[in-house]
Amino acid sequence: MILDNQIQVAHNVQIGKNSAIAGCTAIAGSTKIGDRCTIAGACGITGHLEIASGTHITAMTLVTKSITKPGVYSSGTGMLEHKNWKKSVVRFRQLDDIARRLKSLEDIVIEKKGS
Repeated sequence: MILDNQIQVAHNVQIGKNSAIAGCTAIAGSTKIGDRCTIAGACGITGHLEIASGTHITAMTLVTKSITKPGVYSSGTGMLEHKNWKKSVVRFRQLDDIARRLKSLEDIVIEKKGS
């Protein structure tokens, strides 16, 4: 385990073997971090979560729910007023579905033009 300086590890946090955590990261209580994880600088991890072994979290990511599937995870947006930021986060999560629906509609329009 490699722990950089200026990290905050709260009560009852468990950190797995061969995991590394960079500076300015804060991990709230009772979080369980698996083996072979990397957590880049300035991350925030809320409490009572589990992070799967083999997970990589990029800088300035805010982890608010458990990560059950290993992979690379990122977050972070430019500063907004909190009310607008909350709305943007909801919309951001909907973008993939909206893009698929838009493509489907475009395909229908193109198909009708070809008829």
